[in-house]
Amino acid sequence: MAMSGATGGCFIVLEGGEGVGKTTQWRRLADRLAAAGHDVVALREPGGTPAGDALRAVLLDPQSALTPETEALLFAASRAQLVRDVITPALHRGAVVLVDRFLLSTYAYQGRGRALSLAALREVNAFATGFLAPDLTLLLALPLEESMARMHARGSTDRMEREDDAFHRRVRAAFDDALQPAWQAQHPEIGPVVAVDADGEADLVTARCLAALATQWPHRFSEVPEERPLPAVEVTRG
Repeated sequence: MAMSGATGGCFIVLEGGEGVGKTTQWRRLADRLAAAGHDVVALREPGGTPAGDALRAVLLDPQSALTPETEALLFAASRAQLVRDVITPALHRGAVVLVDRFLLSTYAYQGRGRALSLAALREVNAFATGFLAPDLTLLLALPLEESMARMHARGSTDRMEREDDAFHRRVRAAFDDALQPAWQAQHPEIGPVVAVDADGEADLVTARCLAALATQWPHRFSEVPEERPLPAVEVTRG
C-alpha cells in the first residue's frame, strides 16, 4: 500500500456523515496549519480539478438519475484525476494535503449505503489512485440523531443529503465499523482512522483535531497557534 509519508508529505483526510461539521473543520484546520507555517493544500471530493468539478456537478445534482455503479465509478474517476494532478505532486514537494472525504466515504456511501461490493470498490479505487492511502483519517462523530437533525435543519440540497434516513443510518454504521481495529487491519487501503468528538463549539472541535495530529506527528504539529487566523492557504473546493 503506497503511503505518502515516504515522499515527505502528509496526507490527512476528514470524514464523517452529513451534519457533523466536517467541512467547517476542514477549512479551519487548513487555516490553522497554514498559519503555523505548513505548506497546506486543501481539497474537497469530488472536485479539485476541472474534470473533477464537472463530475461533482453531475454527482451532487438532485436531478441526476445515476445507478449505484455509475455513481461509484464517477467518484473514482474524479479521485483518479485529483490524485494524479494535485495530491501526488503536493505530497512529493512535502506539503500537508488535507482532503474533505476520500475512499472511506466510498465504502460508507456507495458500499454500505448503496449495497455495492467493497471488494469491487477496492479494486476500482486501487486502479484510480495507484494504491495511495491516507496517512491519517480524522472521523468526526456526533450522536446520530443530532447529526441528522443538523442536516435536516440546514435543508437537504444535494443528491446525497436528500437520501432517506435509512440510507444515512447505514452510512453512519459503516463509519462506526471503520473505527474498529479489526476492520482497519482488513482494509489497509484506508489507512489509520481515529475518532474525533464533533460535539461542542467549533473551536473545541478544532482543538481536538489538532491534538489528534500532534499525537500522530508530535514533531510536525506540536506548535499550532490557538487563534484562528485569516485564510492563508491554497484551497481547491470543487
